[in-house]
Amino acid sequence: MQLTKDLGAERIHFYKEQKILSDIAREARDHARGYSTLTEEALFEKVEGILVEKIKNGDQRAYFQLGLLFFEQGDFSKARIYFMRSKDFDFQSLYQLSVMMYDGIGGVQNTEEAVELMMKLSNSPSRHSKHLLSAVRYNIGRSYFQGYGVKRQSDSEAERWWLLAADDGNPLGSIKAQGTLGLFYSRSGGTVELNKAFFWHSEACGNGNLESQGALGVMYLYGVGVKADSDAAYICLRDASDRGNVYAMGNLISLFYQRKLYTKAADLASKVAVLNDIDLIARETDCLPGYISKGVSMACFFFARCLYRGLGVKQDPMRAKEFYSRSYRFDSDVCARLQNLTQHGVI
Repeated sequence: MQLTKDLGAERIHFYKEQKILSDIAREARDHARGYSTLTEEALFEKVEGILVEKIKNGDQRAYFQLGLLFFEQGDFSKARIYFMRSKDFDFQSLYQLSVMMYDGIGGVQNTEEAVELMMKLSNSPSRHSKHLLSAVRYNIGRSYFQGYGVKRQSDSEAERWWLLAADDGNPLGSIKAQGTLGLFYSRSGGTVELNKAFFWHSEACGNGNLESQGALGVMYLYGVGVKADSDAAYICLRDASDRGNVYAMGNLISLFYQRKLYTKAADLASKVAVLNDIDLIARETDCLPGYISKGVSMACFFFARCLYRGLGVKQDPMRAKEFYSRSYRFDSDVCARLQNLTQHGVI
């Protein structure tokens, strides 16, 4: 697995503020009990009203809480307004605003100003910004890698910022940066770099990174950056698949097929091959969209093989053609590679 440009921003879970919002919602629901049952819409309006009142009474924290409420409801334009209003006195608002401006969420995209805000946050000496530093450093590295909002694209600067964010594999550092470094070092193919890739994927996987767990499975499967180990590959791919990694699912299907476990291959492939919403899966799993597409493409191809040959499923050449075409639509390179392996009798 190699790094692609479709990197997403670092996600931060603001547990303290989310608990506050949950507590406010519960109190509002309890207060209404005995009078009427609140709909979700009515409950949202109640919570919004309480937070607006807090703002009027001078509670500066309520700006971020209200912005977070709107953000989680998908009302990004209103969320951005409240993050903008509080960016000068709330570091969490500053962080959220920088991400939204960089990606053009809830308003006009402005990568230059977004990176300025990120740099401001990264350079802050305040203890109140400390919990955001790893994430913002990952995002700065992302901007250098993609070449947006900076003077010039620079892989070396991206690497430098990601190494800062990764913090030697610290679980409290940026786990996304750790996994991204694993992908970054996979690009050259050199032994030293691939060893680094394996190291960083191992660190990230140990800290819960789903993409790295699937990547480790592939590295063990093909002996990339580590001695080939089919048992370790199976464990990584199985566990990553169970957690929703679609690329791992595609490789697990391939492993089943090559081990002649056709019923297992066909069963899993039939489920993965009908997936469609790549962007939604990417948001839910925090995996790269390009590799999700590759996973679906692999599933479609192997399901087509099973259908065509009647392996683990009732033979149906017409349906097989449909899934061959679907494999090509999701990733033409993956489809062509598998077709080449088929023609040479490898699969």
